[in-house]
This record gives sequence, structure tokens and C-alpha cells, in this order.
Amino acid sequence: MLRRTLVAALPALLLATTACAEQSVGDPNAPAGSAVAYPSKTLQIMAPAGAGGGWDTTARTLQQALQGAGLLGGQSAEVRNVTGAAGTIGLAELVTSHKGDAHQLMVTGLVMVGGVVTNKSPVDLSQTTPIATLTAESEVIVVKSDSKYQTLKQLVDDIKADPTSVKWGGGSAGGTDQILVGLLAKAAGADASTVAKQYIAYSGGGETKAGLLSGDISVAVSGTSEFADLVKAGTVRALAVSSATGGDAGLGTPTPSIKESGYDLELMNWRGLVAPPGISDAEKAAVIAMVDKLHASAQWQQALTDKKWTDFYRTGGEATTFFADEHTRIKAVLTEIGLG
Repeated sequence: MLRRTLVAALPALLLATTACAEQSVGDPNAPAGSAVAYPSKTLQIMAPAGAGGGWDTTARTLQQALQGAGLLGGQSAEVRNVTGAAGTIGLAELVTSHKGDAHQLMVTGLVMVGGVVTNKSPVDLSQTTPIATLTAESEVIVVKSDSKYQTLKQLVDDIKADPTSVKWGGGSAGGTDQILVGLLAKAAGADASTVAKQYIAYSGGGETKAGLLSGDISVAVSGTSEFADLVKAGTVRALAVSSATGGDAGLGTPTPSIKESGYDLELMNWRGLVAPPGISDAEKAAVIAMVDKLHASAQWQQALTDKKWTDFYRTGGEATTFFADEHTRIKAVLTEIGLG
């Protein structure tokens, strides 16, 4: 039996000003360790995927909570989408084009860690400035409401009999969604490599929904919050969630977990925040200070409740260690299911 538990959390960006230190972010004459005014211009938050997915939702929730909590010091925050290759296109842009600019932040997560491996990206998270882990979220496996599959076992029985019989879809190749498909097949005793190769990767949650509803795929995998509206409307049916125990996938009542359905598997999709390389220690401290205040704000805490995100907040060295450990772990998992 195979068990995988992967959790994580969200980023941190904070305002640190003092009466005795008036240097602005990016001032080359600012003494090391001195406080800086942050933000001192428009804050750019990159969602390295298309609209409607988890990174996009996280970035826009960050933007709204920062504004609502009054943490921008009179400045504004903008969200922009950079799509492609499990977030590694955006990652490369952050590292190569925005070095030293503390006002350029990017949402990241487990999907990107997998994307670095599967896309053989020359750039990885170790080349960024880690700010924080922010949230963890259960995955959900859904089918259209008219699907023949009423339970996860019925679906698994089909892929055990014929690993090519089901067309799956979700986020980027090598990301959390495809990892879950491969691990589920392996836990059930199916041909994990073949099953995982029946997976169609989409650039965002909106495209995944469209693929399922159009019939291009028969089963979709995504973060629980991304399909909650369609589950609630009765358009799709949730077969299982990937947390240890059942959870609300949109109907207001628990959907069974994969583990409760008889397969020893747990997986939580984490998201976080990074800055470009080359920012000063004082700038990093200012960003983290802002995110600390964000994390403590009523606006952010309400967002966690509304979106059913698990709070998994780590900053500084703890976040840096977590990102490095995840790279090692996910590379091993992808190799295990034939995607590494």
C-alpha cells in the first residue's frame, strides 16, 4: 500500500518602516539589515498559469486581501498571468528578468516543483528568494453528472482492467493533478505509468472545466475549491477527495476521501510565494513583514474559510527548507510513477 502526504502553505509580504530609517526599497546605499519602506510602488503579483486555476485564485485573493487590510501603504497591487509549462515559463521570467526587484512577486506551489522536473527546466525555486508557504488544499476527482461512475471504486476497477480506458485531465503536466492520478493507479495496483499517460494537461482550472464538460476528458482532477461551484450546481459529481478524511467538495456534506474509499493515499496541494533573486536582506524582511500582517488579517483568515484552504504558513528559513525538501520528494515520486 502506498501513502503520500504532501502539505504546504502560503507566502508572506509585509510593511516595515521606522522613523530612523527612511530608505526606500532598492536603495543601494541602505545599510544591510536596515528597515525599508515597502511597498514603495505598484506591487506586481504573477500567477504563472491561466485564469481560473489555483495560482490565479491565490494571486487575486492576495491582491484583494492586501487592499482590504490596508497593507499597501497607498500603493496598488496588480495580478498578471504568465502561462505555460507548469509555471516554469513564469519562473524563468521572474529569475532572469526581474532580478533585484522586490516588487515582483510570484505565486508558486507543488505543481511548479513537479513542472521543473518533467520539463527539465534549467531554472528552479532554489534560484528565487523564498518568502512563504501559504495554503494547502485537498484535490478532488470529479466526473460529469451523467457519467457511469458513481463511486471511485467503479472508476478504479476500469483502469485496472484497461489502463487506457479513461481520459483524465487537470493542470500542468507533472503537477499535483497528474501526480494524484499516477499515485492512485499505483495504490490500486494498476499500471501507473500507462494510466498517468492518459492525462491531458490544461493551463488553468477554467480550461479543465471546459474539457470535462465538452467530453474531451471523462475524469477531471483539481483543487477542491476549483470545482465546488459545479459540484454544488449538480453539473459534476465528486467521487473522492485526497485529504486523509472526507471533506466538503461543494454539496455541504462530506465527499469520501480516497483513503476512505479503500486506497492508502493522501495528497495535499500547497501554494506559496517567492520573490526574485538579488533582493537585499532588508527588502526580504519587509516583504515577509507585510505577508505576516496579511496572514494575521481578518481578510485573509476569511478567505481561508471561504475557499476551504488549510492554513499552512511558513516563512524565511523554514520556507526555504520546505521548498528544497519538496523538490527532492516530488522528483522521487515522479520517477516512481514513470513521469520523472
